[in-house]
Amino acid sequence: MIPYQPPSATAQIPVVDLSGSFADPKHRQMAADAIHRACREIGFFYVSGHGIDAELISGQLEAARHFFAQEELAKRAVARMNSPCWRGYEGPGAQTLDPGSAPDHKESYSIAVDLPEDHPWVIAGLPGQGANQWPEAIPGFVEQMLAYQAAMIRLGRHLMGLLAMSVDLPYGYFRSGLGQPQCGIRLLRYPSQPADAPDNLLGAGAHTDWGSITILLQGAIAGLEVRNADGAWIGATPIPGTFVINIGQMMERFTAGIYRATMHRVCNNAADTARYSVASFFELEPLYRMGRAPTCPADPAYPDTAEFTIGDHIEQMARASYAPV
Repeated sequence: MIPYQPPSATAQIPVVDLSGSFADPKHRQMAADAIHRACREIGFFYVSGHGIDAELISGQLEAARHFFAQEELAKRAVARMNSPCWRGYEGPGAQTLDPGSAPDHKESYSIAVDLPEDHPWVIAGLPGQGANQWPEAIPGFVEQMLAYQAAMIRLGRHLMGLLAMSVDLPYGYFRSGLGQPQCGIRLLRYPSQPADAPDNLLGAGAHTDWGSITILLQGAIAGLEVRNADGAWIGATPIPGTFVINIGQMMERFTAGIYRATMHRVCNNAADTARYSVASFFELEPLYRMGRAPTCPADPAYPDTAEFTIGDHIEQMARASYAPV
């Protein structure tokens, strides 16, 4: 367990401007260089100039509010425990991201890429592959979620190209794993921290993310806290028009530790106000084996990532964070 202590404000998370990087080689290299610095120094960065429509972004936060405003029975109708591929609603206390701490003080709803029963990945029984569970009574909800997911896939593909460039590899280095990437969209609601909270109760306990990159949309309420290289906790204050990006364990292993998956947590200290956010977990295809980058020196502390598939790793980590159901 990592005991809770208030964050420090002695450092900042950098903002990387993606403007021009989608088409212009010079701006693309500038963005890749900025990402390299951010990933070496803290493992987190904001992105601006991403080109995603503001109405789609605001609509996604509204979709989160509408979903969680439903009656409990309606939310439980799409409970995660009813899904063979880990999708759907989770109530407070369902997940414990920091082992030894109290279960996380949040509720969530997740989808991923919707696959039919006859898709080869579903037939093969690959972890986490299958159909979404959708609520019935929210007009336009499915359309909003799928449009936002498509936008995150476009942005995620571009960020993976920039990450490849950031370690002196070609922009298209990951192309073979990006034909049908995984992209889980998770709506999150964090109630205010209760005054009589048990020891180390947080909205999301201290953890590192499991995959390659996370694209986070924050509402107006702060709460995300990031641990910097000095071990100090700093607040990731919401900046309108940006997403927060962080790298996960697969990218750390890909670079043999040159980039680090950074510990982070969520604590909503706003009185009587829930915090809403949307996390997009962008990942390469589940059968992709992400070996060490040929430009990064080997490190015995980081076994070859290609020994297991991305899908296997995500499934293993997910199961470890949930109590048996």
